[in-house]
Amino acid sequence: MNIIEVKSLKKYFASQKAVDDISFNIKQGSIFGLLGPNGAGKTTLIRMITGIFYPDSGEILLNGKKFDPINDILKIGYMPEERGLYKKMKIGEQAIYLARLKGMSKADAMKNIKYWFEKLEMESWWNKKVEDLSKGMSQKLQFVTTVLHQPQLIILDEPFSGLDPVNANLIKEEIFNLAKNGTSIIFSTHRMEQVEEICDHIILVNKGKKMIDGTVEQIKQDFKEDIYTLNGELPSEEISSSSFKVIQRSPKQLMLKLQNDTSTNDILKHFIDKQIKITSFNEVLPSLNDIFIKLVEDTTATRKFQEI
Repeated sequence: MNIIEVKSLKKYFASQKAVDDISFNIKQGSIFGLLGPNGAGKTTLIRMITGIFYPDSGEILLNGKKFDPINDILKIGYMPEERGLYKKMKIGEQAIYLARLKGMSKADAMKNIKYWFEKLEMESWWNKKVEDLSKGMSQKLQFVTTVLHQPQLIILDEPFSGLDPVNANLIKEEIFNLAKNGTSIIFSTHRMEQVEEICDHIILVNKGKKMIDGTVEQIKQDFKEDIYTLNGELPSEEISSSSFKVIQRSPKQLMLKLQNDTSTNDILKHFIDKQIKITSFNEVLPSLNDIFIKLVEDTTATRKFQEI
C-alpha cells in the first residue's frame, strides 16, 4: 500500500523550474531516500508534501486520497535541517507545547514525552533551555518533537547532523523501529553511505527533474560497469589479455574490467589455465556516491540514462 503518491508535480518560481513534472510513490513502512545536490528541488518537494507550498500542477495523494494540508498535516512529522526550536523555552515545556500543537492531549503528550526521553536518555534535560544544549543534544530533541504525535509519515532532513557516533546509531535504530512498525519515512541527506545503509528505495532529483527512481540494489545493478576483483597467488610478471583490462594491481589482488562481452567464466578459465590459484572473485558494484557524482556532473551519462 502506498502512503504517498506524487503525480506529475510542478512548481515554478518566476522562470525557474524548481520541480518539473516529478512523480513517485512511497510504500507504507518504507524508508525512502530523497537525494539531490543543493538547489535540486528537494526542499520544494518536501514543502509541497507538507502543505507549505501548493503545487502549480499535479497532485499529492495521502492514503489514496487527495492531500488536504489543513486536515492531513497532523499525520505528518517534519524535522527540517534548520533548527525549529525556541531557544529560551525549557525543554520539557517546549515538548509539551509542540505536542499539543499537533493535536495531542496534555496527558498523552506527557506519556509520549516520558517514553521518548527515557528511550533517548534525556530525562535530566527537562528544565534545561534549548540555548544551553549542544548541537547534537538539540538534534535529539528535535527528533523527539517530530515523532511524538505518532505520525504516519515522517520527513527527516539531515537527521544525524551534529550527532556523535553513539547518538547517531541510537537515532538510526529508532528510524528502523518506526519503519518496522508501519511508519513511512522520507530521508533526505547528502551522506550517501547513510542512504545505502538505511534506505529501501531512493529517487535522485537534479535541476527540478527526477533522474533515478528505484531500490538501492536495483540502481547499483543498473550502473555497474563489469568490474571485478580477483584475489590469489599472482605471478610477478605483467598479466594481460584481450578479454579484460587490469585497472589496478597489488601483490595479491587484481581489479579487472571485462572487455569484448567476456563472461566471468572466461576470466576464471583464463587464470585457471595459467595455474594461478584463485582465493576469491567478486563483482564490484558502484557506490551510490559514485552514481550520484556521475549523474549530477556528467551530462552525457545523464542523457544516456534518460534515453533508456
